[in-house]
Formats: sequence, C-alpha cells, structure tokens
Amino acid sequence: MLKKIAAGLIIAGSILLCINAFSHNYQNDGKTILTFASWGSKSEIDILKPILSEFEKENPDIKIEFMHIPQNYFQKIHLLFASNTAPDVIFINNLYLPVYANAGVLEDLSGTEINKMNYYPKALNALSWKGKLYAVPRDVSNLVIYYNKNIFDKAKVPYPKDDWTMDEFLKTAQSLTRSPHIFGISFEEDLLFYLPYLMSEGGGVLSDDLSKNITDTGESQKGLNFYSDLRKKYHVAPLKSESASATMAQMFLQGRLAMHLSGRWLVPKYREEAKFDWDIVRFPKGMAGSIVPLDASGWAISKSSKHKREALCFIKYLSSEENIEKMTQSGLIVPARIEAANSEYFLDGKKPEHAKIFLDVIETSKPTPVSVNYNEITDRMKTCTEKLFN
Repeated sequence: MLKKIAAGLIIAGSILLCINAFSHNYQNDGKTILTFASWGSKSEIDILKPILSEFEKENPDIKIEFMHIPQNYFQKIHLLFASNTAPDVIFINNLYLPVYANAGVLEDLSGTEINKMNYYPKALNALSWKGKLYAVPRDVSNLVIYYNKNIFDKAKVPYPKDDWTMDEFLKTAQSLTRSPHIFGISFEEDLLFYLPYLMSEGGGVLSDDLSKNITDTGESQKGLNFYSDLRKKYHVAPLKSESASATMAQMFLQGRLAMHLSGRWLVPKYREEAKFDWDIVRFPKGMAGSIVPLDASGWAISKSSKHKREALCFIKYLSSEENIEKMTQSGLIVPARIEAANSEYFLDGKKPEHAKIFLDVIETSKPTPVSVNYNEITDRMKTCTEKLFN
C-alpha cells in the first residue's frame, strides 16, 4: 500500500534530501538515537525544542534526532516508510493514521502502560484502527464559530447563544451582511468546513462502520445545499471573487466577516492581531443537533523501530501533563489530556472569553469516520462540489 502511494508521488529534490539526511547509521558516544518526525509552525517548534532538550538531560543515554517537516509532511513520511527509513516516532493525525495502521507499519500501543483514563475517549477513538490504539493523543481538533462582537453591536444584533438553530444562524448572518463590505459568515470549500453542516443534519461522508459513502443521502444533501445557499442564494457568505486572495481568517481580521467557522489553531493569531472584541459560540443545531467533526493528532511508533522501549519512554514524556500544559500555553491546541484541558493553562482568562466551549463541544462532536482511501474520497468530493459552490 505505502509503496504504491510513494510510487505515484513526484519526488522532489527536497524529499530525497530528507530521506538521505536521516538514513545514516548514527553513532553518538554509544547513545541510542531516536529519530522523531513532526510538522509544526515556528511557534510550535519553539515550544517543542526545549522539551526535547529536557528529555535528553533526563535520559542521557538517548539522543533525539528531530526531523521537522513543515511542508508536504505525509508525502515525505510515505517515502520514508517505502524506503525503510521511517522515523522511530512519528507525529500523526487521524486522517492519515488508517493508511499506516492498515499497512502494518505502526506499532500497536493498546497493551502499553499508557493510562487511557487520562485522555478524552473520543481522542483515543480517533487514533485507533480496528479497535487498536496506534498513537498517543496530543490534541483534539473541533470547530466553533468565532464572531466579531463589534459588528454585532453596530448592527444591534444579539450575540448568538449556544442552543441556536440553523434558522436562527441564517437570520443572524442575514442581519449582519452588508455586501460587498461585510459578510455574515465564512465560506471555505475544504470538506472540513462544510462537514458540520452535513453532520448536524444527520449526514456525512462515510457511514460510522465505513461500509458506504453517505454523501447522496437526503440528510447529507440537505446540509450540502444549505451550505451552498449561504453563498449563492442568500449571499451571506463571500464568493471567490469577493474574497479574492484573502483567506477567511484575514477577512475576519479585516472586519469583513461577522462570523468565522474554524478551529482552536486561530486563537493565537486572533489574540495578537484582532483590533476588535471577539468570542466563540457552538455551531448551530440542525435536525441531528449541533455536531462537528472531531479530529486528533498524536505520537506513533514505527513498527520497524529498533528502539521501541526508548520510543515509548519518549512518547510518555511528550504526553505528560506537564509537557502538554507547556504546549497548551500558546493557545494553539485543545489538549487531549483531560487534566491539561481543564487547567489554568487552557482556561486562562484570555480570549476567547468562553474558551470552555472548545471542551464542551468535545461531548457533542463526532470523530470523523476515516477509511484507508479517505483522501481519495475527499479529492472526489472536491471535484463534485466545485460546481455546486461556484
């Protein structure tokens, strides 16, 4: 499976360099060398590197060779596996985990001494395949609606409540739209951002047992058409020509979007750059309730690793409450560790005022049903929805 995927990729020089750089037989004063691959922004890496240094100080017989892959991450991971040079420890998400778990290249962590009681069950579920756990969760990812309180105040529109419905959501977006200068709600064509509309009507992409595609069901089509209508019928969301080259986050910061559906990853940016008052609210209720997809990221061990004991020790260190709290301080992630999520590091009184909504949403969110060929399905979805959305 992995060799087939790798064979279809365009092997750029940078990818080859990446493989070559980490395919040596390291010798470092007799220390065990653990290779560790991860993506991440500069701010994330600035938090991670001191943690790696502390681990090495506490474990002087282990050296961490950190492979930072900020772009084309999974393309490069595919090639590393295909060339038998996979890292010992791999940061991974639930959208790609089935590919590797099904191919048998990840270590089953189900029977290890990881205390599963420390984590949100849905995070463990998202990083499992066929009942086996293949990665220890770092964070969960869900979606909320950010809103510009100043725009609401100026339009004399009440702030949204957690139990609002789709009808109330639409009316609110209509009341806030002042096209072409201000739009009520964001619009992005990636599946992640319209999946809540399908799920909240009882639909989705794949059935929970992964046996069938459910995009053609009445529930999915209702959610999909409602989402398209936000842009094309009601004109409360920007067309491509109206957003031009600006991202939805940029439009929100410019005061051109009253509401923006997105995830926790935007909190640091909005804290730093927003010149207006803002907060968050749950996604509105459809026929099935307020349901958004839940994704997760965490640390896995390569099946081919020759240092599995040390790799597990390293993952346990990374996933400790103390280190997850360090990663939480930037505001970038929703911790998968329950104690860290409910600590002052996450609920610290900074914006958003209602940060606990990110945790409350975990209870009503749904782990994204992901199959081995999920990325092929989403590529086909993109082709199908392009005409619908434009």
